[in-house]
Amino acid sequence: MNLEYLKSFYITVKCNSISKAAAALHLTQPGLSMQLKNLEKEMGATLLIRSNKGVELTEEGKVVYNYANTILSIADNVERDLKSLHENNPKLIIGACKTVGEYALPCSIYIFKKFYNEADINLELMNSTEVVEKLLDHTINIGIIQGNPQKDNIDIKYIISDELFLVGSAHACSKKAITAEELKEMPLILREKTSSTRYMVENALREQGIKAEQLNIIFDLNSPGAIKSSISAGKGFSFLPRLIIKKELKEGSLKQIQVNNLRIPFDYYIAFRKDHVFTEYEKRFIDFIISNKRGFC
Repeated sequence: MNLEYLKSFYITVKCNSISKAAAALHLTQPGLSMQLKNLEKEMGATLLIRSNKGVELTEEGKVVYNYANTILSIADNVERDLKSLHENNPKLIIGACKTVGEYALPCSIYIFKKFYNEADINLELMNSTEVVEKLLDHTINIGIIQGNPQKDNIDIKYIISDELFLVGSAHACSKKAITAEELKEMPLILREKTSSTRYMVENALREQGIKAEQLNIIFDLNSPGAIKSSISAGKGFSFLPRLIIKKELKEGSLKQIQVNNLRIPFDYYIAFRKDHVFTEYEKRFIDFIISNKRGFC
């Protein structure tokens, strides 16, 4: 498969216009049309239908388009990783769940850089589900996540354990423990629905006989830091990892509230593709994170 033709096809679909795609690719319209025809010849199928409204994917075109982004990402990343091998500054491409990435990991990277200052570290923050997706499409090589993703082509290494606590402002609730029925009435601020934290909360509550739709969820946020700020201001309650609230619990600005016998323990892991061949600096970074619990300072 000609990757240049595939890229032209992908950009054409994204632009929904032959003329706009040709401009974006610095091609003439006849030149782009020729590339699209050559790709269709390679595929043995018609992929696009042109109309006054732009371009429309055929059923075969939908299949090729669904694979195109992954194929092109892998091709770009192969080039990136090969180039990195010959550069003076080795690159580490890391994705981390926001709980770790916003609080613990910057300190760890700072210390790691003291030992290996020549390493160029690119850290991307997202939820754990997205970290695994980025690993699978080769956008990143190392991930730090909450919980075991249980993917056949993903390996993990244990870092440290944590637990989700229901917390609120010290003045927001006078009780140290509440019932499941009382929880249903509390204004909750939760992580976005695709996050591992949200999944763990809903799963644990389901085992207690509480369905998500029974909760009083006032809004979702995709940042644990933003959630912590909101509950500190007395705007609601949330389930947050002990890792990011231990200081506030100790100081008394936040208060843990027990729900029946509910516990939501989980582990942090380093995740990576089973077929990935680590560079020397990637190995050093992984060893640094998991050794002596230094990963999260």
